[in-house]
Amino acid sequence: MKRVKLVVAYDGTNYCGWQKQPNGITIEEELNKALTDLLKTPTEVIGASRTDAGVHSLGNVAIFDTDARMPAEKFSYALNQRLPEDIRVQDSCEVDPEFHPRYCDSEKTYQYKILNTKFQQPLRRKDTFFYYQNLDVEKMQKASGYFVGEHDFKSFCAVNAQVKSTVRTIYSCYVEKVGDIITITITGSGFLYNMVRIIAGTLIKVGSGEIEPEQITDILYAKDREAAGPTAPACGLTMLGIEYYDDWEIRSE
Repeated sequence: MKRVKLVVAYDGTNYCGWQKQPNGITIEEELNKALTDLLKTPTEVIGASRTDAGVHSLGNVAIFDTDARMPAEKFSYALNQRLPEDIRVQDSCEVDPEFHPRYCDSEKTYQYKILNTKFQQPLRRKDTFFYYQNLDVEKMQKASGYFVGEHDFKSFCAVNAQVKSTVRTIYSCYVEKVGDIITITITGSGFLYNMVRIIAGTLIKVGSGEIEPEQITDILYAKDREAAGPTAPACGLTMLGIEYYDDWEIRSE
């Protein structure tokens, strides 16, 4: 029996998120179907991040166990022949049997993209949030610095989230604008439910002048969801990838 790691990219527009559920099709469900068809036995993956409906990914991580003789690096090719065109496995490899994508120490990076222009651009409607009011990127960048470090992010967590602790560590958070696209890039040890989208919604409030950058400190201190900005739409969010601290990959001789 071996454990195989998959790096999965997807356009989340047509899916009800990652996690399998009864009310709609999900990324996890499509991967399970493709694996079961390939291996001719029921097979299920365990994913690193349960992205929400409409959220995209360039590098979510999943694992599954199998006794199939197929080399681990070949699974990416075989699965891509069976998956919908908006889901693609970017890499597959064998990892240590103890490796778990959610519980091993890692850094996760997300990007939130805002199309900040007078009119919507049809080709960017699926991967950006359109916001026509001019945003002050310098103020947004200044505000983003207050998120860096270990903080209680209860103000930036959906109220119905069930977690033991709302304390998280953010390693970097910055905002830049290229052309009409404002990009918020944030890296951390882990994220609460809707945390990145609420941070994005709050930074948009800063950019529009409704919140001053220095008020981020007060919002964090409040530990109250109502103190922060709105949850930005899912379409603008993409998980860039996950970097694990330990090298769990098993390399052939």
